[in-house]
Amino acid sequence: MLVSAKEMLQKAKAGHYAVGQFNINNLEWTKCILQTAQECNSPVILGVSEGAGKYMTGFKTVVGMVKGMLEEMNITVPVAIHLDHGSYEGCMKCIEAGFSSIMFDGSHYPIEENVAKTKELVAICAEKGMSLEAEVGAIGGEEDGVIGKGECADPNECKAIADLGVDMLAAGIGNIHGKYPANWAGLSFETLDAIQQLTGEMPLVLHGGTGIPADMIKKAIDLGVAKINVNTECQLSFAAATREYIEAGKDQQGKGYDPRKLLAPGCEAIKATVKEKMELFGSINKA
Repeated sequence: MLVSAKEMLQKAKAGHYAVGQFNINNLEWTKCILQTAQECNSPVILGVSEGAGKYMTGFKTVVGMVKGMLEEMNITVPVAIHLDHGSYEGCMKCIEAGFSSIMFDGSHYPIEENVAKTKELVAICAEKGMSLEAEVGAIGGEEDGVIGKGECADPNECKAIADLGVDMLAAGIGNIHGKYPANWAGLSFETLDAIQQLTGEMPLVLHGGTGIPADMIKKAIDLGVAKINVNTECQLSFAAATREYIEAGKDQQGKGYDPRKLLAPGCEAIKATVKEKMELFGSINKA
């Protein structure tokens, strides 16, 4: 069932659990994440970065594929297709392509321009029944060529953006994309708490969910985080299982080179990772 992320995240915030956003990169990724969500009876957000959208030939292809799967696989849990770290132009393309949710990453603009562009997108999303995520304070690490240091957002700026009518807010609290370095200082719960106090009911989003210790994830959920993004972890588990299959020479046994066989262990690994995250986030049986 394709829906915006608004209601699922409001329910998650009120119920003190989080919904996972799992980024999709191809058909296998999408299928595995949807299967796991259905088996776990969990709401789910399919994240699509602009780079992944381009790789999959365009946003219309993504929407067509997801809608087809929802029907063919009889998916009944709530599913959102969400643009991850969208530019202003990317947001417009996804609105046209039929996404149910978008993230406008205006964090690199001066706050005035971030506000102006966010306002415009708030109006369009409201009219189309889509949900909108905004970002304040750059999130560190690298994701599809976007590099940041992991700064903490200014709680007052967060409130200014939240008050524009966005549905969810991604605020930098020392989190980074990709693998965390050995000298990482951890999440700033002080910043998160200050943001939560000012933004009230607004569901908060934690980017860079891979590599944050489980106790920190749980504390972040207690402090109002209702959406957690996972991408690198699925990629790492997929790669490890694929490597194992090939190193064991299984692609040279029988028809082991058939892509359906070759990609199967990686797909099982993605499913296991997604299930583990859904358990940690507390979203199982919350559909």
